[in-house]
Amino acid sequence: MVLHTTPYSSACLHFLDGLSWSLVFPCYWLLDQLLASCVATSLEKRQRSQDPCSFLTLCVLITAPLYLLLFLASLPFALLGFFIWAPLQAVRQPYLYTYRRPDKHQAEQGQAGLAGVGEWRPQGRSFCFCSANVCLLPDSLARFNNLSDTHRRAREVGKRIRNGASRPQIKIYIDSPTNTSISAVSFSSLATGFRRTSSLDQRPDQIYTTNGPADTETEPPTECPIHPSGAPDCPVHPSTGDQGSSDCPLHPEGEDTAADCLLHSAETNGSSDCPVHALGEGPDCPLHTTGPQSGHHDCPMHGEGTPTKPSSDCPVHTSGVQISISAPEPDPQEEEEAETGNHRGGEPAGGDTGSMTASRESLTRYHGGDGVGISSNNTLSHVPRTSVSKRSGRKHRHGDETFDHEISAFFPANLDFLALQEVFDHGSTTKLRRQLHRYFPYVLSDVGRYGWKGCCSRFKFLNSGLMLASRYPILDARFECYPNGRAEDALAAKGALFVKVHVGTSHQEQRVVGYLTSTHLHAIEGDASVRCEQLDLLLQWGAEFRQASSQPPEGEKVLEDLVAFDVVLGDLNFDNCSSEDKLEQQHALFTQYKDPCRLGPGEDKPWALGTLLDPSGLYDDEVSSPESLQKVMENEEGRKEYLVFPPSKSQCPASSQKGRKIPLKGNGRRIDYMLYSDEGLQPDWKLDIEEFSFVTQLAGLTDHLSVAMRLAVSTGEEEP
Repeated sequence: MVLHTTPYSSACLHFLDGLSWSLVFPCYWLLDQLLASCVATSLEKRQRSQDPCSFLTLCVLITAPLYLLLFLASLPFALLGFFIWAPLQAVRQPYLYTYRRPDKHQAEQGQAGLAGVGEWRPQGRSFCFCSANVCLLPDSLARFNNLSDTHRRAREVGKRIRNGASRPQIKIYIDSPTNTSISAVSFSSLATGFRRTSSLDQRPDQIYTTNGPADTETEPPTECPIHPSGAPDCPVHPSTGDQGSSDCPLHPEGEDTAADCLLHSAETNGSSDCPVHALGEGPDCPLHTTGPQSGHHDCPMHGEGTPTKPSSDCPVHTSGVQISISAPEPDPQEEEEAETGNHRGGEPAGGDTGSMTASRESLTRYHGGDGVGISSNNTLSHVPRTSVSKRSGRKHRHGDETFDHEISAFFPANLDFLALQEVFDHGSTTKLRRQLHRYFPYVLSDVGRYGWKGCCSRFKFLNSGLMLASRYPILDARFECYPNGRAEDALAAKGALFVKVHVGTSHQEQRVVGYLTSTHLHAIEGDASVRCEQLDLLLQWGAEFRQASSQPPEGEKVLEDLVAFDVVLGDLNFDNCSSEDKLEQQHALFTQYKDPCRLGPGEDKPWALGTLLDPSGLYDDEVSSPESLQKVMENEEGRKEYLVFPPSKSQCPASSQKGRKIPLKGNGRRIDYMLYSDEGLQPDWKLDIEEFSFVTQLAGLTDHLSVAMRLAVSTGEEEP
């Protein structure tokens, strides 16, 4: 199927659309600003109360009449443009597909998120999915959710997602199943001293962060695999001055380093492959010995006759620990502009998202066997016989749970697929797409219909608000509009976006594909029957899309596609703990797809977290940054204060929940879902959840928590 790369099939229609929108836009913008001036956010109310001269109130009193006069003046032109624009929507494409090839700098530094679709590995592969409701409505409508400045938020949302997905990732491999004493904290400090490189033989000139300008100061790592502190000739961390040899564990204090020390000797023959010897080949190098007979007899730490078994106390033979460190280089095209926050004047909206503390959250599981492993950032490292990964201290596992779960201040590293909801505003869509394209090569945006079209019986002023970004090539896509929207929800073309992606090729030249479904259901409370009808359509349309996309072109004989995964992501607008949502909780969707957070109808797992934030507290200092919101969500009292819980008889659903003392059920309303199905896979293939995350990196920018899931696809085959 041909993907739609332009909104219209004809250049003439495209010109008419631009002309009509140029006539409509001034009136639309003035109306939006006029309504926005009438609805203040809690932050603006606080600022006005602290303004002794009421300057902000005076500005509103002046600008509101001005907006009204200009609106009335532009109204005739808007009506003319509307009569041109509305009929064009009948032939407009249901989505816009864009592809941006990573530039040379991004490709070399590993900043771009292009994922290879080469030969499918026998042991399988893991994929990371994320879903987020970003509430990018027109500014006047976003204010009803206590949010404002939609265009600025769109740009900041894109930056934070990109920075989180491309942040440094550390993998640790240990060939001894008994020696796992390496801490994640020590390797976080190690990451701050390295630039992205394939070995440990290069010192950095400066520290790079995931966003913002580079720091000009370098801090030597405190945990060196050779010796614990700086030395003049140490290739692992830079020299910190003339420290002599007293800090080196390979020779005693005061001994001549040039004569006896294998690490500090200037005359010792080196090897170009060894991080210690710079020239030639060093037969006596303690870091590379030839043959099993060599053992450690030449190791100055073990001494003669020491068994060949690695020692945890030896800084040279560290039980086969292999370190793979990667970090994105700064984007040369990144704007060096200081973003002002929407919660405190002159401060960033979400704290320091470029903090190198992100590295401690990026330890991932490695599925591999013997031989050489290549991480997703193309860093080559030798993988020992046994691989052990160290995890962040915030990750947890309950009882018989087979996967980790966490509340993270950062989006997962190496994010593969991103589904966004409520990207309604046209200008915000453009800004967000531009930011996402710096990491995701493939993006589907501007999804849905406007005006009157097909099943959409009512006029649609807004599209579906869906957006999907992928690191893997998109093969096919289809959008379907829900026909049963009611009240104000019927003004938007809510529906479901179905996507087929190419993730690899088998040995038999069969394509390995995956299916994703992104959706946003009816939002009005009490309309359970409407949401159930939409879920029925979702399952029906999904089956039809998979069947149609698997059919080969007429007259061609091709091998059948191998399906790796089938995932549903989105905001379903019902939870699994409210008594009012019992009908949706028992829907057949949950028999065909698995919910990692769910025990059964009406019962979530103890660690599952609500994803709907109380709008009244979005600008509180306690939740103003990703790190502070993460800490609040890890505390039970904090969750009661800032999450939306199911309404009770003694609580009005529309009122604020802050400070209420009545008992609360569960951990809040979890309305953002990530579901997966193992039906339709190959007989020996298996899906396993590696980790599930609730992400707070969009703190202050939306009233939802994001959710992320890493899914491992194993084929049952062994590495040849």
